[in-house]
Amino acid sequence: MLSEPATSLPKPPLKPPVSTTSTKPEIVFEGISASPGIAHGRAFVYRKSEVEVPEYQVPKEERASEIERFNDALMQTRGQISAIRDEVSKSLGEDEARIFDAHLLVLEDQALIGETEREVEVSGKNVEACFNTIAQRYIKAFAEIDDEYLRERAGDIRDVTSRVLLVLLGQTVETLSKHLGEHVVIADEIAPSDAASLDRSEALGLVTTSGGKTSHAVIVARSMKIPAVVGVPGVMEDLENEEEVIIDGYDGVLILRPSDETLFRYGRRREEKAVLERRLLNAVQEPSITTDGHVVPLRANIEKEDECQLVKDHAGEGVGLFRSEYLYLAVPEVPDEESQYLAYRTVAEAFPHEPVVIRTLDLGGDKPMSGAPHLFPREDNPFLGFRAIRFCLKHRDIFKTQLRAILRASAHGNVRMMFPMISGVSELREAKEVLEECRQELIAEGVPFDEDLPVGSMIEIPSAALTVDQLAPECAFVSIGTNDLIQYLIAIDRVNDRTAHLYEPTHPAVVRVLHEIVEKSHAAGIKVSVCGEMAADPVYVPLLIGLGVDELSMTPPLLPAVKFLVRKTSLTEAKALAQSALATRSAKEIEQSCVSFYRQRMRGA
Repeated sequence: MLSEPATSLPKPPLKPPVSTTSTKPEIVFEGISASPGIAHGRAFVYRKSEVEVPEYQVPKEERASEIERFNDALMQTRGQISAIRDEVSKSLGEDEARIFDAHLLVLEDQALIGETEREVEVSGKNVEACFNTIAQRYIKAFAEIDDEYLRERAGDIRDVTSRVLLVLLGQTVETLSKHLGEHVVIADEIAPSDAASLDRSEALGLVTTSGGKTSHAVIVARSMKIPAVVGVPGVMEDLENEEEVIIDGYDGVLILRPSDETLFRYGRRREEKAVLERRLLNAVQEPSITTDGHVVPLRANIEKEDECQLVKDHAGEGVGLFRSEYLYLAVPEVPDEESQYLAYRTVAEAFPHEPVVIRTLDLGGDKPMSGAPHLFPREDNPFLGFRAIRFCLKHRDIFKTQLRAILRASAHGNVRMMFPMISGVSELREAKEVLEECRQELIAEGVPFDEDLPVGSMIEIPSAALTVDQLAPECAFVSIGTNDLIQYLIAIDRVNDRTAHLYEPTHPAVVRVLHEIVEKSHAAGIKVSVCGEMAADPVYVPLLIGLGVDELSMTPPLLPAVKFLVRKTSLTEAKALAQSALATRSAKEIEQSCVSFYRQRMRGA
């Protein structure tokens, strides 16, 4: 969410790609910024045809052949995806190629395969119909998950499902790049394999009506430096092929049939953004310190051990949140102690002098573990259900396996551990008792670990926020998960289109609760970090600093913008902003104050 800093550069207009005029008016669509940049050109409206899946009965004596045909299709699809992976590895790099490891894992998912084979035997239907039925069930389950990253995995499963069905039906996979030319791609959804097939010289930008900024297609777009905007509802209804569009990947805007004035404004803005981005990159190696000498450590949120280099590239000061549950989603079975230990050790050794905060398993409820689906019965309200620490305390064998792995990794770096979804002291103490059991086991086995391993708690449930004076003395640190805390505090489902607009980080209740958490934690002598989305938004960073938050943690690519703003802010000014917010009754007024503060600091940046 970067402003438009003033520069002395010339302000050239964008030129229409074709000298045509339209009598239709300019329309501005708002979506979600997914990949930065400004793109201008003609639209290519991509409507991918659905695979028509036949359904018919198969004689009992032929059902074994159906299953054999299914296994052959899985093998052929595996070959196709492996070829895509190799090509992406050559053109974009190994990190981007690993996206397709997730696709290959779908083809190895024993639950998906087993259920399909059972469906053939029980229903007697052809394997295409059975596989589609089971796959759509998985797609629906992932699409309903609250966590954005996991929700976007539905697109991966959909992509793989389509490929398998086409192989079974003897049809050719149609790629987006065949039809493209030099255009801005507009689609309901873009499959990762379609994104990987794009030529950067032809794909000027990407826009989707659905999806989020963590989709694998968007990750590929960012790697190719293609501007992208996602979650733009209604655009496919108003847009025709070859119409002129502008994509603003900074603010998440699509402009259909831009006026001359808009073309001029975006030509100027594109130049200004290029200058600002160069300055952000130049500043990234500078210390994260306010103008009056207050140090604000900026750490990174990661999900996999192979993201360590990304953190270093963006000068992250260690890892403020390692979401360990992704280790459980990347394999078709519950990961063992050794595999977890190696992953945690890799990260710990990558940052020997900086903290690495590992959050214990936060699965369950709306995020079932694919390797053990039987442990996650369907719930009417999964967001308030059997998840995170509740699941771990019930299934101690799984919990202890992870705790032992983290303890062992602590011998190789500056590891810290924290428990998610803690509701109060009793839950925290129970979790620490299980940890002590693991400590005693390792001592008896002569296995080394950090006996002073710092243990903290996430503060993301209102009950934890209201009893932080009780929790803090039993923690080495606390970390505020603002995403869930705000959602629970003001009863807003962030992924519900009818209520998402009510999700307000500047709601007076949110500001007051954040202040209370910081005050009571500091009174107990412990530091407070924020690892939710508020920490990654430069507009809210001064407010958090002013409220007394000690450390911030965010996705690595967002570190430069936040650091740039920290270095433009004084602690004294940030405290004044926070005091004003605490005395204000309106969320909009607090938001306006934060935006105004931000723009003043960025003026002339």
